[in-house]
Amino acid sequence: MLRITGGTVYDPANGVHGEVRDVCIAGGKVVAAVEGGRTIDASGMVVFPGGVDVHTHVAGAALNFARGLIPEQHRKAVPVVHSKLRRAGLGGVTPTTFATGYLYAGMGWTTVNEAAVPVLSAKHTHEELRDTPIVDKTCCVLMANNELLLDLLEAGEYERARDVLAWLVWAAKAYGVKAVNPGGVAAWKWGKDAKRLSDPVEGYGKMTPGTIVAALARMVDDLHLPHPLHLHCNSLGNPGNVDVTLETMKVLEGNRAHLAHLQYHAYGGDDWGTIRSEAVAVADAFNANPNLTADAGAVLFGNTVTITADGPWQHLLFQLTGKKWANLDVENETGCGVVPYAYKPGSPANAVQWAVGLELLLLITDPWRIYLTTDHPNGAPFWRYPEIIRLLMDRDYRREQLNTIPGAVHSRLVLPELTREYTLSEIAVITSAGPARALGLPHKGHLGVGADADVAIFNVDKDPARMFAYPRYVIKGGEVVIEEGELRQVVEGRSFAVRPAYDEAVEAYLRPVFQQQYTMSFDNYPVGPDRVHGLEVVGPATQAGREPGEPGA
Repeated sequence: MLRITGGTVYDPANGVHGEVRDVCIAGGKVVAAVEGGRTIDASGMVVFPGGVDVHTHVAGAALNFARGLIPEQHRKAVPVVHSKLRRAGLGGVTPTTFATGYLYAGMGWTTVNEAAVPVLSAKHTHEELRDTPIVDKTCCVLMANNELLLDLLEAGEYERARDVLAWLVWAAKAYGVKAVNPGGVAAWKWGKDAKRLSDPVEGYGKMTPGTIVAALARMVDDLHLPHPLHLHCNSLGNPGNVDVTLETMKVLEGNRAHLAHLQYHAYGGDDWGTIRSEAVAVADAFNANPNLTADAGAVLFGNTVTITADGPWQHLLFQLTGKKWANLDVENETGCGVVPYAYKPGSPANAVQWAVGLELLLLITDPWRIYLTTDHPNGAPFWRYPEIIRLLMDRDYRREQLNTIPGAVHSRLVLPELTREYTLSEIAVITSAGPARALGLPHKGHLGVGADADVAIFNVDKDPARMFAYPRYVIKGGEVVIEEGELRQVVEGRSFAVRPAYDEAVEAYLRPVFQQQYTMSFDNYPVGPDRVHGLEVVGPATQAGREPGEPGA
């Protein structure tokens, strides 16, 4: 049992915006009261629910692919060691598994969503997630270029396609469905892309990216999955892609969707010399579509490595930079591309990217629908989140940083005109309460009775970056894992998966297809429940009918 007393509590999901009150914990949950046990005096400190990262890349073959491509970055990475358990790892732009758990917890974050998992490599991903301590996990399975699914949609067999999707979600022991450049990764196998929603996908007669997006969003809603379709829109990163983003919002009308790393989809201009922010247009359209949530995918200057299933984009990035490039085809499902990258304040294009992420966070009016991410590691490593929090909370600091980018770029931005400063309650929403709500995890992101006892306690500091980088205490599932800023103990995280309803006769359809088209046998393909450490299966109907940004636990 544990009582946190005297702290100033920010629990926006329950209407608490900076009140001095106790938080009581027993049995790994928040409870109304406790008798006895330990007391933490949090007087003069700020108490938050544990952070929830709605979009990150922390486990699986793609991360190992990236690590192998950047040994020079690992040589500079800071070692992360927990001597009591004799477990160690490296930090850097792609922290290793143990280090990932330690670094997230070391900032007060206690739940992560691995946003891109092919079913074919899901067993490997779950093994790495098991070796990522402390944090709880969910993952999204890649579907928008799965040829089994696309063939059925091309043939007009929607119901069977929906059953196949549901079967694949459970086969991967996934929590949600991810769509990356719908149709574009399949087209990349022909050396093509799919930048326009209305053009047929290469290799298909009538299938378009727009029909894929609409079908997947409808399937996810028909299956009542807790998290909406997790969508990486077409034409990521390209100047002028704002039109595709706005068109995608129209295609999604009536269905839920989560727009991933929205910063990369909010550009105007005709080429890299004229690229400009279109954050106002994107934010206005987003504000008018309550069926949508998004994460920022914010950029920070410095070295990182880009990792995505969007192979065409990665090849273009390689052509633009001349840096190392690797690409992988994942059989019938998806692809993977890796390119090391450095965002430079002196680069006009990078300066626009840096500004657009902040602009979206400041222009989207409802913090319950836009969440703090860097699309780790694509925009910056996750452990740099506190830097973004300072930029959101301190407009004077924001103006200082604007002076580090070329003055000629300012006219292409709206950021110099924005004076909004985030409050601590809004920071609690975009880092915890909002993403927990969007993921459909009602026991996360708040400190009400019955919530998971995931708590972060921070010293008050005039520098928000320093404040949120070094929590005084972090409690995970009722256990104190960070104390006086030091890692004291390691607990095992859980993994959440959803089991959608589907017609089991779909297996009779899939078995011969696998024999003809896959290198892996049908029987060896699914991830067994025993392969997922700490597995908790979530019922799909529990969140049906809840709007994406609706308050209340």
